Amino acid sequence: MNMVSERSLHLCVPSVSGSFCKLIVFVVFISTNFPVSVCEGIKSGRCLIWGPGLNPDTVLPVRHFFVQAVDSKGDNLTLSPGKDTFKVKISPLDKKEHIRIHVPPPLDRGDGSFLLRYRLYGTVLKGLQIEVLHQDAAVAKSPYTLQGPIYHEYCDCPESDAPVWQSIMQCPAEEPQILADFKSFPTIDLQRLRQEVPQRFSNRGGLIHYAIINNQLHRRTLGKYTDFKMFSDEMLLSLMRKVRLPDVEFYINVGDWPLETKRMDAVPILSWCGSTETRDVVLPTYEVTHSTLESMRGVTIDLLSVQGNTGPPWINKTDRAFFRGRDSREERLHLASLSKKNPELLDAGITGWFFFRDREKHVGKAPLVGFFDFFKHKYQVNVDGTVAAYRFPYLMLGNSVVLKQDSQYYEYFYTHLKAGSHYVPVKRNLSDLLEKIQWAKENDAEAQKIARAGQAAARELLQPGRLYCYYYRVLHMYSERQAGQPTRHVDMELVPQPDDPTAVCTCERQSHKEETNKKEEL
Repeated sequence: MNMVSERSLHLCVPSVSGSFCKLIVFVVFISTNFPVSVCEGIKSGRCLIWGPGLNPDTVLPVRHFFVQAVDSKGDNLTLSPGKDTFKVKISPLDKKEHIRIHVPPPLDRGDGSFLLRYRLYGTVLKGLQIEVLHQDAAVAKSPYTLQGPIYHEYCDCPESDAPVWQSIMQCPAEEPQILADFKSFPTIDLQRLRQEVPQRFSNRGGLIHYAIINNQLHRRTLGKYTDFKMFSDEMLLSLMRKVRLPDVEFYINVGDWPLETKRMDAVPILSWCGSTETRDVVLPTYEVTHSTLESMRGVTIDLLSVQGNTGPPWINKTDRAFFRGRDSREERLHLASLSKKNPELLDAGITGWFFFRDREKHVGKAPLVGFFDFFKHKYQVNVDGTVAAYRFPYLMLGNSVVLKQDSQYYEYFYTHLKAGSHYVPVKRNLSDLLEKIQWAKENDAEAQKIARAGQAAARELLQPGRLYCYYYRVLHMYSERQAGQPTRHVDMELVPQPDDPTAVCTCERQSHKEETNKKEEL
């Protein structure tokens, strides 16, 4: 649900009290990067609060919800009223429960809305109280009471009724990419799969043969390069802690390139990237799933954090295109050369050399730039790496317009995006890149409109909960098409759930079928 106003940005946006107004106006004069101007004060009671983090049954590594700032006239703010506008306090209802809860400051999304996050390090049995404050005044209907039990990420307590779980997670009714991928596989013959996949693909990099039996994960590895199984393991285990999966047996390709060609007798291989020349079934990438699992812990760039680090407002961004990356595709080298010849339009550089080391002395090596600093520029160039550039979802969540290279490769969510509406398309050989940058400079309002539309689509498509929905939907559709019995083979090993002795896990979940049976017995 997107409750943020889509109106065009105003030069004067409501903010805080009158006495504070004067201070803010003064700051605006001395720092044009501060995205604030003020007319009316924020009306705490009229602000809007919503999101999955207010539902105790929505279990995610990091829970989150949103606040939309609203002025005294009832209008949504469309620029930032200041990053410290809201404060959040989260605590157990039962003061005797001593549970660690990580609550960072709200993320200012720069458009009048804020993203609030928290991570639990233990099960909260009685429940939580969430207070959102603006200048010590309660915001919207704060405080919010979430009745327990509320399970943390590593609590192995799956919902046995999958439709109930999908309803809680607000999973979309269907995913077009999944439907398209499975058109080639109306029936999946497991016996044929077991014989053919190892024979055809075990020397192609890295394959993991998985079997999920009774909601336990088993696997064996095929090929030389299988270290990335840690990413598929962690996502599957995380999903299994949240919902009971059907028994299913499948292969995941943990290499870069999709594997199965468009032959008539194709077999289903699950991969992190698809292409127009292959028939692999696409999953969300290891990069986006790992960053979601480790959000607010092991990583700093994830689908949530990037939303609060999108650089200055559009009017204060540098009107040049920007790129930094390694030498994983020749077009990237061409991009760096274009930058040298056209520095007024493009700032592009190669930060690491591996594939084309003999070209480094001619092209040069650029210094690393922090990802959030990319958004100091209005235009972001997205060029493939070995396959699709996995930075693309993060770029789309920023408030710059993305100039995307035409590509045969795609990720799981691309089917929802439209060239010219959500991003600016660029030819494969980059021959029209400079022309597109010049167009963006000369059509600033239209470029900003595309940037906003792309960001809005990405915010909807790339919610952490939808990653789980997508994985579940792929495995469920796969299981419905299986012919044969999923089996734990003798050379498979059990992949156990992680054991975290520091986190309390008390599973009190009861299946809805059990509850119904008990009622019938009474």
